[in-house]
Amino acid sequence: MSLTLENVTQIVDGQYYINEANLTFEPGSFNVLLGRTLSGKTSLMRLMAGLEQPTSGRVLMNGRDMNGVSIQKRNVSMVYQQFINYPNMSVFDNIASPLRLAKESEASIKDKVMEIAEMLRITPYLSRLPLELSGGQQQRTAMARALIKDADLILFDEPLVNLDYKLREELRVEMRDLFAQRNTIAVYATTEPNEALALGGTTTILHEGRIIQSGPTAKTYHKPCNVIAATLFNEPPINMLPGRITKTEVTFDNTVHFPLTSELLSLGEGDYQFGIRPSHLSLLPKNDDDLEISVQVEVAEISGSETFLHVRNLNFEMVLHLSGVHNYNVDEKINIYVPIHKLNVFHKDGNLIHAASRRIEGNYHG
Repeated sequence: MSLTLENVTQIVDGQYYINEANLTFEPGSFNVLLGRTLSGKTSLMRLMAGLEQPTSGRVLMNGRDMNGVSIQKRNVSMVYQQFINYPNMSVFDNIASPLRLAKESEASIKDKVMEIAEMLRITPYLSRLPLELSGGQQQRTAMARALIKDADLILFDEPLVNLDYKLREELRVEMRDLFAQRNTIAVYATTEPNEALALGGTTTILHEGRIIQSGPTAKTYHKPCNVIAATLFNEPPINMLPGRITKTEVTFDNTVHFPLTSELLSLGEGDYQFGIRPSHLSLLPKNDDDLEISVQVEVAEISGSETFLHVRNLNFEMVLHLSGVHNYNVDEKINIYVPIHKLNVFHKDGNLIHAASRRIEGNYHG
């Protein structure tokens, strides 16, 4: 079953929740909706499920217009970020409930419950009540109930957000493996760019109810169509530096200069925006063409085994995403290094005109 949205718009109390969404999801595909809170992800999923109807446009399943078709008549499942299970029913009965509603035989139900429970590693807990489980086990139970229905469309609305890091990593891997074996359309909503990258498939970036970009996840990440896409598909957001290209060089706010490279030569003279991802900045040069910039430290934000180093000079601020723990004093002067080939260049209107090179870091000659 394919799912297509044609010019889908949803207006509530004069406000656009979704603005002219056009998307197609193929059978067996894994699709990520990426956007900040209130970007329209949940609204779009509810329209796909039939929980709400669009103000205009069409939702098509296998070419059939589903506007006006109740959710009970659609083969759809949905998993929420909250652990939505029936508290007075055992794990087994929670998982079996969609099949019993469909009036399947008890023998068939038992076989299917055991199969999906084994797949999600919750077989030892089938006789327990949901409140006797850990958070991860409760979410696995909710996922099992959604998966056992063998729905044509399964929607995941930030299902892992309330779990700890280790459980989230485990379930991401399990979900990729699960849907590699099925012909179901899976749509997964998240606010986290790193989660989208980990899940793969196709990523659609949403912002203020509009689809900004959609395509294979790796391609969407490496070639953002505009500044908004580049900012949303990175955590922390991509650093943006105003700059100018002349016949011979590039300057950032007339304070930082470097010779015009062959990669940027074709862009022509003028003002541009230059984007560099925080993870591409470093404290030591890694390439022959790295640009050295003198800055002052604003704060070193240490998170586990990573450091988010916020720095500034007279004209702009930047963030470095560094592996390891790095301690610096406020206002300490340091040098940072920008790999020139990792610069994304955007026109003044925000659209991408030059994507960063994906060549491997290291000494580069040529």
